[in-house]
Amino acid sequence: MSGLVVAVVLFAALLHASWNAIVKSGKDTFLSTVLVSVGAALMSLAVLPFVNPPAPASWPYLAASAVAQLAYYSLLAAAYKAGDMSHAYPLMRGSAPLIVALASWPLIGERLSPMQMGAVACICAGIFGLYVAARTSGIGKAPKSTGRVTAFALGNACVIASYTLIDGIGVRLSGAPAAYTMWIFVLNGTGLLLWTALRRPADLLAYAQTQWRLAAVGGFGTLASYGLALWAMTQAPVAAIAALRETSILFAIAIAALFLREKISPRHYLAIGLIAAGAILMRMG
Repeated sequence: MSGLVVAVVLFAALLHASWNAIVKSGKDTFLSTVLVSVGAALMSLAVLPFVNPPAPASWPYLAASAVAQLAYYSLLAAAYKAGDMSHAYPLMRGSAPLIVALASWPLIGERLSPMQMGAVACICAGIFGLYVAARTSGIGKAPKSTGRVTAFALGNACVIASYTLIDGIGVRLSGAPAAYTMWIFVLNGTGLLLWTALRRPADLLAYAQTQWRLAAVGGFGTLASYGLALWAMTQAPVAAIAALRETSILFAIAIAALFLREKISPRHYLAIGLIAAGAILMRMG
């Protein structure tokens, strides 16, 4: 994997953690998620006329991805409503690359090298280590919420793995990574907006009037983050990119501690070292 691809994916990871923190810090996590998605959709619509369209062969993957990502946004909001970011985020992002790594060979014929498999294992182990450190340190909400957060997070990990594999194939067939990414967000934003407008029209309008900055900042963050990751998937194995992208947990933990005022224990350092080692191994592999 080239140094450029690694740098791009790490920057995408920073953006991903940032927009997740924006959603978590909002007064209503679901409506914040809707605004972020709609913001990304509006930005995409403004740019789409100026880029080449994706090839027809990729459109079924776009449709499947849109359905999967609607489920993703719903579970994301539910997880953040039920518990802390330092609990939900590591489970969601740590489980997904492991599922992708196991499924990518039989489903899309990509086989990782031994060093890349070791990198995936290090990153996943480090992310789960952060989760264990958080739980054993008493970080997070009351124990009664732990089971619900865990269920939402693990369910979302399966969804993340699904759309990662779908888009890994679709973006390669598209011949136009930028347009493919933008169409994903147009479809997602439209679906979420219609669903919310039917269920909570007054709440959505009132929330948008006071929290419109979420659409601008969060929308750009999610659009750029996933667009860069999809471009990287055209340059390297999907499972390798999926694992490296989950170094976003490092940024998420830092943001949770510095801005969301969530307590982080010294036990996190070993887990962070494992994630860093995984990123280095991925670069070498």
